[in-house]
Amino acid sequence: MPMRPRTRRSLVFLATALGIILLWNTPILYPLRIFVVLLHELSHGLAALLTGGAIERIVLTPDEGGETLTRGGNAFLTLSAGYLGSLAWGVLILSTARFRKAGHVLAVLGLAVLVLTALYVRSAFGLGFGLLFGLAALLGGRRLPHRVVGWLLLVVGLTSCMYAVLDIKSDVLDRPDLPSDARILSQLTHVPVLAWGVLWLGISLAVAWWVFRRTLSRG
Repeated sequence: MPMRPRTRRSLVFLATALGIILLWNTPILYPLRIFVVLLHELSHGLAALLTGGAIERIVLTPDEGGETLTRGGNAFLTLSAGYLGSLAWGVLILSTARFRKAGHVLAVLGLAVLVLTALYVRSAFGLGFGLLFGLAALLGGRRLPHRVVGWLLLVVGLTSCMYAVLDIKSDVLDRPDLPSDARILSQLTHVPVLAWGVLWLGISLAVAWWVFRRTLSRG
């Protein structure tokens, strides 16, 4: 008896999620982890732009570090946008994995990375990564088969959602004394670092769980 399409898609989703978990700390996923850091930093910058500010520069480092220097804008929203922004990007990318025009989505994503890298990234590593990743996504979206593109978008979206959760746990809950968005926000609002970490982690887990259930229910 042939496997139903819904069952097959559910198995692909679960196998992909398990594969990402097993390969998390390997070089295979390193480019995607750096990409999620870029999404994190771009989220800070876009929040500043949307609230009347400007992006001075974005820096990426090989150790999965990043920094966004902004001018003006709403400080509260700009600081909050990093972890939650990479989660939102992951949800958005996941939602496009089954689009009939998924190739167009990947190509537009690559083009956006190229443009934003050229405009705002000001570190040698970040520039090199942004240009290579953007070109790969742009060419992949135009030349790879539809099923491969859809799976790649699934991998990128899942990685971004998982990274948001793990990053909050590592940077805020496990090491509250580490300089982080939560520490700067704590100084601004006088709300403890751990409180921001718990709030962001709760939101991230709830959204991730909703996305996974929704995706599996659709098959």
